[in-house]
Amino acid sequence: MTTVRQRRVGKGAEAAEDQPAEKNGKPDVKILSDHTGGKLWNILTVTVGGIVAISLGLLTSVYVATLHENDLWFSNIKEVEREISFRTECGLYYSYYKQMIQAASIQQGLHGLVYDNKTESVRTINILERMNVYQEVFLSILYRILPIQQYLEPVYFYIYTLFGLQAVYVIALYVTSWLLSGTWLSGLLAACWYITNRIDTTRVEFTIPLRENWALPFFAVQIAAITYLLRTHLRPVQERLTLTAVFIATFLFSLTWQFNQFMMLIQALALFILDCFDMLPTAKVTRLYIIQISGLLLVCVLQFFNSMILGSLLLSFNASVLLARTIQKNLKKGGLLSRLGKLILHILLVLCLTLLINKFIKKILNLESDEHIFKFLKAKFGFGATRDFDANLYLCEEAFGLLPLNTFSRLSDTLLFCIYMFVLFLMTVAAVIVAFRNLSGSNQVQSMEKIEEHTVTLKPDAAYNLIHTVLFGCLALSTMRMKYLWTSHMCVFASFGLCSTEIWKLFLKCIHLYTPQRTHVMKYSVPLITLLYISYKFWPGIMDELSELREFYDPDTVELMNWIKSNTPNTAVFAGSMQLLAGVKLCTGRTLTNHPHYEDKNLRERTKQIYQIYAKRAPEDVYRILRSFGTDYVILEDSICYERRHSRGCRLRDLLDIANGHIMDGLGENEPDLKPSLYPRFCEEIKKDLPSYTTHFIRVFQNKTFHVYKLTKHK
Repeated sequence: MTTVRQRRVGKGAEAAEDQPAEKNGKPDVKILSDHTGGKLWNILTVTVGGIVAISLGLLTSVYVATLHENDLWFSNIKEVEREISFRTECGLYYSYYKQMIQAASIQQGLHGLVYDNKTESVRTINILERMNVYQEVFLSILYRILPIQQYLEPVYFYIYTLFGLQAVYVIALYVTSWLLSGTWLSGLLAACWYITNRIDTTRVEFTIPLRENWALPFFAVQIAAITYLLRTHLRPVQERLTLTAVFIATFLFSLTWQFNQFMMLIQALALFILDCFDMLPTAKVTRLYIIQISGLLLVCVLQFFNSMILGSLLLSFNASVLLARTIQKNLKKGGLLSRLGKLILHILLVLCLTLLINKFIKKILNLESDEHIFKFLKAKFGFGATRDFDANLYLCEEAFGLLPLNTFSRLSDTLLFCIYMFVLFLMTVAAVIVAFRNLSGSNQVQSMEKIEEHTVTLKPDAAYNLIHTVLFGCLALSTMRMKYLWTSHMCVFASFGLCSTEIWKLFLKCIHLYTPQRTHVMKYSVPLITLLYISYKFWPGIMDELSELREFYDPDTVELMNWIKSNTPNTAVFAGSMQLLAGVKLCTGRTLTNHPHYEDKNLRERTKQIYQIYAKRAPEDVYRILRSFGTDYVILEDSICYERRHSRGCRLRDLLDIANGHIMDGLGENEPDLKPSLYPRFCEEIKKDLPSYTTHFIRVFQNKTFHVYKLTKHK
């Protein structure tokens, strides 16, 4: 809206200059008053829109915090129960925050993280190098130096920070939609959709310390900054400030999530596609490539030159694109066929260079940290079955499966998905037309005025968000866990389309009903009707949800943690499932044999060995394996030993049987080369207290869920 108004004023000014001056200078006075009125209106619009954005952000923060409190009665439960509520890897990450808080000094806390020997027994690892926990370090230092200890417990300081980041997230989504459409009504609709589709847009209220809950708000800020950067006619100062904002957001996103490189690779692919079709300014795309590289390398330095970052496909891809450009200098010249030929060669060159550079780096660094991801992807997309334990562990988890179809029915209930598909279709048609015109060079023939009047156009910021949503949509469809990257942007994209003059203009022209007045009416009336529908249908449900009170209840795990703290030495080493051991570390501070942060080859091999407690192995073999990792106690879980959550072939015991070459339990087919095991299942047989087992393992604790055995120490 601001740009349109400025153009009108500018045209008026030019026209005034061409016309002879009238008496008393009345036209100049009128132009000045119009210009002043326009400025005041813009200031008022920005002020009101900004207040609405901040209010919605804060309301979202309070909303998820209230849901968390109502679900667990967090303020009333014991400390051990609060810590147990941080399930699986969430508990592991929070344990480092707790460790830093409890350290005698900040220096001692940092030393304990850099030289950690309690996360993996008989090994000293650098936590700051292996895991993305700088946010825990920063928060713990902030908590120690601020005068708030008497008023706020450490756990509340932590969770309120995460809930506060949700406010940043919603504001960033709001601003992105506003920038794209030109009206803050679009941002309001995006925020409302984000809240009403909470089940599919965020899971922060029950997985608070998860890395994505730290990272996604910064990713949203980065997208908002890129959207602004891709606007035309930015002044040099505005461009420099925006590039700085993009860099800071990219750096913080990369610092807080180990999967940052894969998300930014998709973003780099979006930039590459748009640059190939002349839909973005090449100079700005180059700067964004450099920002991605520099942000990731800075994180690499802070993570003590983490080899997984150095061997990332993102660095190899960005370097390849920049190198290929220097080789093919006349890429964007010539006719349609010539351009297509050059484009195909360019894509092949970039692909080959990426693979060569990445292979070379991994060979030099002997990098195998991320091989499990590529094994998983290979098996997931049908490039051969695998018996690899790590790949199958991912394949069998629902979170890494295809996006369930009921997701679309939920998103359609709020009209989000229906409107999203409508906008996506129109934008895709426009993008195809613009891409073809750019490749054929027809845009050079017509004047800009004729193009705007008679042909389809697509602004760079809208083009970027289109490719962004398409690529992240493909990611979400293939891997359910990644849907939160797509659904939040879906809110932005759908609301922008519904409030966009260009979209309604294109739609009305297609059905031969276009007039500027109708476009203006549709731009404001349809979003308002949608907002009224959402409020009418979902407001009562939100109120009911906020009034529903539950309480945390897990007495078996609480009993286990209290027993460990009271009956085992501080130096005791525990073996068990990755998920449970994260809680053991957080609640008791005992040393672990393995944990859920899976991005290390040695840890993956160690976990597979530890999990032989659920396989068909001889007690002597299991004892030998556990003792090789310094284990003093092993925890067996009935929920794993007698698992029913997964179907046959995906239970943990089945994955172990397949990896060990043994026939699976239960009715069903087995692969021909699998053989019966010579031994019964360890986790079942040990409960019979047979001499061959009691020689090595003594039961010291049990309840309805857990069985703890102490390993005997043989001379």
